[in-house]
Amino acid sequence: MFKLNNPTVKSFIHFLRLVRWPNLLFIILAESLFHFFIYKPLYPNLALTADYPFYFIVATSICIAAAGYIINDYFDINIDQVNKPKSVVVGAYISRRWVIFWHLILSMGGVYLSLIVFPFQQYVHIHFSNLVTILILWFYSTNFKRDFLIGNVVIAVLTAWTIGVVYFSKFTFMQLAHPTQMQPADLKLFKLMLLYSSFAFILTLIREALKDMEDMIGDEKFGCTTMPIAWGLQTTKVYVAVWLMVLILVLSIIQLYAIPFGWWIPIVYCITTIIAPLVYVLFNLKKAFSREDFNRLSKWIKFAMLMGILSMGFFYFLL
Repeated sequence: MFKLNNPTVKSFIHFLRLVRWPNLLFIILAESLFHFFIYKPLYPNLALTADYPFYFIVATSICIAAAGYIINDYFDINIDQVNKPKSVVVGAYISRRWVIFWHLILSMGGVYLSLIVFPFQQYVHIHFSNLVTILILWFYSTNFKRDFLIGNVVIAVLTAWTIGVVYFSKFTFMQLAHPTQMQPADLKLFKLMLLYSSFAFILTLIREALKDMEDMIGDEKFGCTTMPIAWGLQTTKVYVAVWLMVLILVLSIIQLYAIPFGWWIPIVYCITTIIAPLVYVLFNLKKAFSREDFNRLSKWIKFAMLMGILSMGFFYFLL
């Protein structure tokens, strides 16, 4: 039986904190729901072996994401000691040398895993995107995160790519190069990928701005030019409010289109678990000033994203 005070167990727990294990579970959930509840119903005649490459895509995503979280903490150690001193792992529990080692191992592991099942010439787009993602995560940690707006957009794009990579792994490069040959199922899959990727993109932009407001003290101390530092708190709130209103409006329009189909359970689900939390954040944004306020609103955004991702489950019965 494992004991929490065992050095090996404690090291493993700190490692899980370093790689942000809840976020990794979120990636597994999002990609699994897209594959099993959207892709599979659209292509019911596929053999079970079609699941085999998907597992490697998930493993690749987990390795590359974990490597990104690790290198981010490596370069953010000084800022984190100000913003969240109790959560610092690098240097406190895991040495900087081991952190770099794990970053290299996980990055190379992610590239290798995709090469196992995806022939390079046929899936060059997957392998190229993996390498680009690793490089972007490195430069995000060293430069982009400290630059005005760039870091937020980078993270939003990579979050959206969590869904996108599953979609693009279903087609060879030649199939993607000739979109006129797409079948009706291919078009539906593309539209749903675009819908959920856009949803993840916008919510991540909102959450990153809230996190920037939460971490203003530490960021400003170390010369970062994040949005609230460059624009001020009030203007950043307006930026967040605009994105919230756009997302609430779009989601509401989608519900109106769903009414003629009689999809009442998904409609109620969306209104109560996604739109309502977004409205709550919108109305509480104005009176948010403390670090705790922004942290609470950020958690509501994360909850809305989780509920949005879980809504993929409805398409198993609707497609």
